Amino acid sequence: MELPKLNFQETFDFKFKKDKDKFFIYDVVRKTYLLLTPEEWVRQHWIHYYLTVKSYSVSALITEKKIVLNGLTKRIDLLVTEKAQPKILIECKAPSIKLTEKTFEQTARYNSIIGATEIVLTNGLQHINAYYENGEYQFYKA
Repeated sequence: MELPKLNFQETFDFKFKKDKDKFFIYDVVRKTYLLLTPEEWVRQHWIHYYLTVKSYSVSALITEKKIVLNGLTKRIDLLVTEKAQPKILIECKAPSIKLTEKTFEQTARYNSIIGATEIVLTNGLQHINAYYENGEYQFYKA
């Protein structure tokens, strides 16, 4: 399986397995192997980034949390918490997906339920970071 090189300075130690013709990647948060989709490849990079580079504990990371938005059940990709409070909401897209204003608005809508102080919208190649202050999002300057 050919996996794209993502835009991270670090390299991470992933565990993979193959079953029949499918590839799986080990998720240290959920303690199980998950189907290796392009979006999962991006999410696992962020999980390892927060664990190894930012030194968060596994218990501070929440994946696939269900939320209800306008009566519809949605799932967030990754939430980083600090002292059990939502800190950073990360919305992961496949590397082939363009990050647009529309995809950012989706992340902001999810965050209207979650209430994190920062959000990251990423496809692994491009990362858009913003923090919520005084009722609006401010984008970090790269």
